[in-house]
Parts: sequence; structure tokens; C-alpha cells
Amino acid sequence: MNTAPARIVIADDHALAREGLRAILERSGQFAVVGEAASAEAALALCAEFKPDLALLDIRYGPQGAGGIDGLEAARRLSEALPHIRIVMLTMHETADYLRAAIAAGARGFITKDASREELLNALAQVAAGAVAFPPALMRSAVKLTHRDPAFVALDHLTPRESEVLSALADGLTNKEIAGRLGISPGTVKTHVERLIGKLGVRDRTQAAILAVEHRTRRSG
Repeated sequence: MNTAPARIVIADDHALAREGLRAILERSGQFAVVGEAASAEAALALCAEFKPDLALLDIRYGPQGAGGIDGLEAARRLSEALPHIRIVMLTMHETADYLRAAIAAGARGFITKDASREELLNALAQVAAGAVAFPPALMRSAVKLTHRDPAFVALDHLTPRESEVLSALADGLTNKEIAGRLGISPGTVKTHVERLIGKLGVRDRTQAAILAVEHRTRRSG
């Protein structure tokens, strides 16, 4: 069965970068670029107009004049106004601080500009499918827990079912996929996810997933 390409808006202040991204995405057959923007403001306007599945936003743009906003602020506004659009941040800055800021702004993915074509396509495909796509090494740096941190302690005191749901979140599964894996209804999964967010004291399922990956890494290490 053929699957329609995911519709995407790309935003970068360099024309050549946008042309390169469009070529990579459209040649893959997985994505259809419905709009290109040279600024964060223009990206917001295009997303409001076309309502794509994905928005690929650069974090930083060149001078846009008074009142110009960056990609992180665009992501915050977009996640509030059009929460169905899945946001992926594109950046030259591979730092934990930028990753934390991107997650706080509502991003579901984080890609560096030196990523390979395959890494870019795989990350976007993951996010389009409802999962998250963050560099594992940066995730480990982004969440620095101590054994006395309340969130870290809470991870060790979840119910068996909550632990199963959290593990599935860490694997990037959607609620429907988690329901299929565990043999429960999507509504029950949603309830477990909401309880997990409350127990762990995080903002959303993305931050819960990052905590789970960190916890998993610590145990395996």
C-alpha cells in the first residue's frame, strides 16, 4: 500500500541550504516540501497557511530587523497554535543546552547540519511516524540526574506497567504502537503516560522519554 509523502515546511536563511534540503527530501519520495522560509516569522506564516505534517526549523537566522524571532521562539508559538505539526530543529550547535531548549520549545527532533543524508531522512521519518529523534549522546548530556534527584528516584519506583509504557516511550513509540505492544487500549496508554508525566515531574512525554533513555544508559553502563 502506497503511503502519501509527509508534507513539510523548511526554514533556513540560506537559499542554498534550502535548495539542498528540498532536493534531499523530495528525491527520497518520503516528503513533499510545501513551503520554504528564510525567517522564523515566514515559517510560522507558511505553517498556518499549509498546515503541514512537519516543520524543519533552523534555530538561528540572520538579522531580520526589529522584533525578529529565532527558531526556538517559532517552535514555541507553533507548538501552541498548531500542536499537530511535528517540529524538528536544525542547527550547527551540537550542545546539550540547545537540545534542552529545543525540547522545552516543543521540538520532537534535533538534527545537526553536519548530519548525513541518511541521518536526516531517518530522523524526519521517525518524527513523522510519531516518535522522537534526538542524538543519543546529547540526550545523555541534556539530562543530568543524580541518585538523589526526585525524577531519578521516581524512575525506580514505577509500577511494572508504568515501566513498560516508559520503556516504549524511550523507544519512540506512539500511543497506538504502545497499545499494540502491550495489548491494552490507546486510552489506557494515554492514562499511563499522563500519570508518568506527573510522577516524574516532567513537562511532556518527550521529556519523560529522555529521562528514560538516561536511566537506561546509566543502568547498562
